[in-house]
Formats: sequence, C-alpha cells, structure tokens
Amino acid sequence: MKKIVKVGNILLGDGNIYIQSMLNVPSNDVNGNVEQAKRLEKAGCEIIRLSVPSKDDVRLIPALKAVVSVPVVADIHFDYKIAIECVEAGVDKLRINPGNIGSKDNVKKVADVCRQHNVPIRIGVNSGSVEKDILQKYGSPCSDALVESALRHVQILEELDFNDIVISIKASSVPVMIESYRKIHNICPYPLHLGVTEAGTKRMGIIKSSVGIGSLLCDGIGDTIRVSLTEDPVEEVKAAKDILTAVGKGKNSVEIISCPTCGRTQIDLISLAHKVEDATANIHKKIKVAVMGCAVNGPGEAKEADIGIAGGKGEGLLFKKGEIIRKVKEENLLNVLLEEIEKL
Repeated sequence: MKKIVKVGNILLGDGNIYIQSMLNVPSNDVNGNVEQAKRLEKAGCEIIRLSVPSKDDVRLIPALKAVVSVPVVADIHFDYKIAIECVEAGVDKLRINPGNIGSKDNVKKVADVCRQHNVPIRIGVNSGSVEKDILQKYGSPCSDALVESALRHVQILEELDFNDIVISIKASSVPVMIESYRKIHNICPYPLHLGVTEAGTKRMGIIKSSVGIGSLLCDGIGDTIRVSLTEDPVEEVKAAKDILTAVGKGKNSVEIISCPTCGRTQIDLISLAHKVEDATANIHKKIKVAVMGCAVNGPGEAKEADIGIAGGKGEGLLFKKGEIIRKVKEENLLNVLLEEIEKL
C-alpha cells in the first residue's frame, strides 16, 4: 500500500507528479531569495527547497512563507538544532540524512518535533553520502549500496515511530540512478523524489535528467521531481515541465510537435516552430500543437494534434485533429494559430 505524505498543501503519493527546484541565492540574502522564490512559483514550481546552513538563515523560512503559496523545504546537514528551529519556524518539510545529524537521541529530537508539527522528512541519499562501511561492502556507490544506505536511514526513523517519510536516491550516473529507484520502489511504500544529482549544465543536464527521470516516470515510479542544473533554477522548472509533458503527465501545458524538415519544406519552419514555442510557453492548456513542414503529409502525421499548421509555398494549412480547416498566408500562420489556440 502506497504511503501518502502531506507536504504543506499537497499530497505526495496521490498520483500527481510535483515539480521541485532549489534556491541558489546566498542564504544571507533574504530579499534575493524571496524574489527568486516568487519567480520559481510563477514558472510553475510546486515545491521550493532552500539550504539553511546556519541558525541565522532560519529567518528565510517565514520570509518565504509570506510570499509564496507552495510548500517550502529546508535542507539541513549535521546540525539537528537548525532542523528543529526550521520546523518551529513553519517549514513544510525537512531534507536530512538521519545518519549525519548526530546521535540517535538527536535524530529522535528532530523526529519528535516533526511529528508534533506534522512535518515530513525526506531522506536524501546520493552517491557522495554513502556510509564508509557500505562502500567497503560493495566497493563503489552502486545501486545496491545506495538502496542499503537509504533503508538504514528509513529504519532509524521507523524505530522512532516516525513514518512521514519521502526518499530520494540520487546518483550522477543515470543507469545507477534508474536502478536504485527501481529497487527501492519494490521495497518501500514511501513517496519517491526523483533526480539525477550533479547533472551538469543546461545541455547535458537536461539530457541526463530526461533519460533518468523520464524512464522512471514511464515505469510509474516517482511522486516529485527535481531537474538539477548548473543554471538559473527557473530553467530547472521549465525542463521538469517539459519532461512531464513528454511522458504524458504534463499539467496544463502545451505540447509542441514539429517535423525536422526535409527537401519538401518551402517555408521557414525552424523559425516558425521556435516562435510558436515561445508564444505558447505561458499558455496553461493541456493541448497538443503541431507545426509541420509540408501539406503533403503534415495533417496526416500530426492528426492527433488538437490544432496545427502545415506549410506550403508561401502559404499553409490550418488543421484540427487532422481535418483541414482552411488555407492561410505564410505571414499569417502564427497569428491564426494563436487565435485558434485561444478558442480551445
């Protein structure tokens, strides 16, 4: 039976996939963090995480809670007292490793205050945090090592009668990441936070995250995702939305399908496709829009699209569900398409 965990105003494990990102403004810059959090929420981020490296930084939590409506998660390492203060300050979830918070008594103090305030704990394991004895056992941070580490932390909390748990097992290796989540999915009922850690810059980071996160989502694994990029975190949210759309789990997002062009193409399709993508970026409708290069097979190949255009020489066709509606001059294709999208 799948465990459902309440995080602020959402339920992890309810069948939806929630998008996360993390603030990357220095923690002593309250105004900068507040502004970035507002941008993330506007972009579609549904859970916002922040680092809280010192007690002074706990002040970020009420500042963020005052301006965003999405859950706020505090990322804590080593100091259990900071974790407790974050909970008392109103945070919606903690991300910790019970193994690096100190003694079991310290972990108990954190678990007790979380229970009192109905705050869940995400156990965050990654390839760089596996315990020495487990590494010695397996020889490397392989999937079995990551899973064993996660289960060790789960056991610590369960022995303290705490089970509002979310698990993440991240690796920078995509195959190891996929294997780890598949294994833990078959063992634990807790919601899973998916991600490829240290995925890289925008180009490769999106590719690695798409393969890793996308594969698992197609398997029905995962409850919340974070695309980790060396980038503005708004780009993480955009990439996450695109991954969800690609696997058929997008929420109120436009999916663009377009052909790669060939010798039959007689309009500037590449430019047109980019313009359509930019113009529909902030349209919140669950629809499929086609931008095809020729009238020979455009409407046929893209007949599953809700609305689409197919190019010709100096003109194009407007079609819905593969049915041609009318011809349109090339210079009017974009505006006509956007007008039709508005009607849907």
